[in-house]
Amino acid sequence: MKTNLSKIEKAIDLEFRDKDLLRRALTHSSYAFEHLGEGWPDNEVLEFLGDSVVGLVIADFFCATFPNLKEGDLSKYKSAAAGTQSLSDFALKIGLHKFLLLGKGEEKSGGRGKRNILAGAFEALLGAVYLEQGYETAKALLFPLLQKSYKKSAGRELLINNYKSALQEYFQKENLPAPSYRTVTSIGPDHSKTFFVEVYLGRYPLAKAKGHSKKNAEQRAAQIALKSLLGHKMKVLAAETFVLKK
Repeated sequence: MKTNLSKIEKAIDLEFRDKDLLRRALTHSSYAFEHLGEGWPDNEVLEFLGDSVVGLVIADFFCATFPNLKEGDLSKYKSAAAGTQSLSDFALKIGLHKFLLLGKGEEKSGGRGKRNILAGAFEALLGAVYLEQGYETAKALLFPLLQKSYKKSAGRELLINNYKSALQEYFQKENLPAPSYRTVTSIGPDHSKTFFVEVYLGRYPLAKAKGHSKKNAEQRAAQIALKSLLGHKMKVLAAETFVLKK
């Protein structure tokens, strides 16, 4: 475990004085349950704290980066950056998935790649950093990740982070019926299924996509449909995040 701790410390360029706090941030509930005798708590309380820390850092970043944006647009940016997709992407970028302590069942079911686990672990890590060395250190860890994803998006552009909602809003503006989604099929074992979904305008199929859940596949199908409708006006930033030029 010491080797893993030193590697994650190197990855985030931060050495913890309290190694137990760092280990706790990496401990998923499935591992804690399987190792009750070790007396190690899981990271859920740190995740709770980290959620607020992450939210404050993100708000700080967007207010500083886009000082001329209105509150409504800032809220959209914050919602996108604080979402499961973005936080799990940040976790992957620092290699956090390599160091998580997971139970055998969660490990077997692909827990290291699950977005909700990655996002929760990232929040727990930020919570631990905050407790260890304060807000400015947590800010120094998250700001560069936010800059790589969002700084290049111009303040004149409007960010939207939900393809399904954006597609529905587009149809409403065009006085068209709401899009509908149909699951074509699903393959794979229960713990690791892949879903294939089509999105329709009435009876007319617009796009087809696959995903690790119905929701994910629907988002991807809506993304493809929007891209075909909006073309160069739409710039993808992350898995469920894009900016639309005004």
